[in-house]
Amino acid sequence: MAVRVKICGIKDAETAAVAVAAGADALGFVFAESKRRITPEAAREIILGLPPFVSAVGVFVDAPQGLVREVAEFCRLDTVQLHGAESPEYCIEIGLKVIKAFGVRQKGVPIDGSVEGGLFFGKDLALIDAYRSVSAVLVDTSVPGLAGGTGRTFDWGLLCGKRFQAPLILAGGLTPENVTEAVRTVRPYAVDVSSGVETNGLKDAAKIQAFICRAKEVV
Repeated sequence: MAVRVKICGIKDAETAAVAVAAGADALGFVFAESKRRITPEAAREIILGLPPFVSAVGVFVDAPQGLVREVAEFCRLDTVQLHGAESPEYCIEIGLKVIKAFGVRQKGVPIDGSVEGGLFFGKDLALIDAYRSVSAVLVDTSVPGLAGGTGRTFDWGLLCGKRFQAPLILAGGLTPENVTEAVRTVRPYAVDVSSGVETNGLKDAAKIQAFICRAKEVV
């Protein structure tokens, strides 16, 4: 079965339409602090125009549960993607379908000169496994001070042979140029991209089309 593709950071109906036409399985709407942030009102308008079987995912970072539920209901979100320090208990109590994101870096390889933050694959796998209630886990590149959308890759080999309690979504620095290798290496359930399909900070239709085509052609 072909890998699923989520295009994140959707801010307008035109970009959503391009992604849907290209075969995107899910669209991501960022409600946390970000240059890609969208208002619930704008997101709702786009989401109500989506065809069946295209999922709407809302991205949050350490938001109060009540706020997340309110936005999810108002916008008709199918899933919420949590990029903060939300606990396993939070993910259960929220009462919604959850994708829990984790920042990962290779031990001994600092990012931007920092040695703080991120998971070291091996001893910290138990942390991911503690989130038994979530619908999927998303692995992104850890960059101190940023919750996602960094455009940085990590060593995909760290994920080879790893098994989690939930389906794996791969993120972090994916582009039309490297997504084929990433899918072949990791064999994830899905891939998630935002900055990798942008040009000068704006979503690029040609890059979106190329990314989805190359991700899904891997067998």
